[in-house]
Amino acid sequence: MTLPPTATVADLLETLDEHRIGAVVVVDEGGAVTGIASERDVVHHLRGGSGTHSPVTELMTAEVHTCTAGDDLVQLATVMTERRLRHLPVVEDGRLRGIVSIGDVVKARLDALEAERDMLEDYLRR
Repeated sequence: MTLPPTATVADLLETLDEHRIGAVVVVDEGGAVTGIASERDVVHHLRGGSGTHSPVTELMTAEVHTCTAGDDLVQLATVMTERRLRHLPVVEDGRLRGIVSIGDVVKARLDALEAERDMLEDYLRR
């Protein structure tokens, strides 16, 4: 899910709730990533006394760490852990192509470990 920089905090809250997600990527008209806004950003914004009619650009993180579709899963997990990120937009050719959540990384890693275990069990049965 994405929002334009002109969206309000109210628009962000509606999007997060409607889609049951934790973050939204902010993209310009050309599809370039200009920021990311999360539930945490909203909490800090509202706690500071700002309202829901403020533009999303007031609370979004403008320095967005991104990845590409070809990035290594272990490297993504390392970056997300070290930088305490829960979401990484996937950007290719300057445009948003998707988003990877920490849950996606954990699931992929568990699937890989399960496949490895199955291969080892098959090998030992032979």
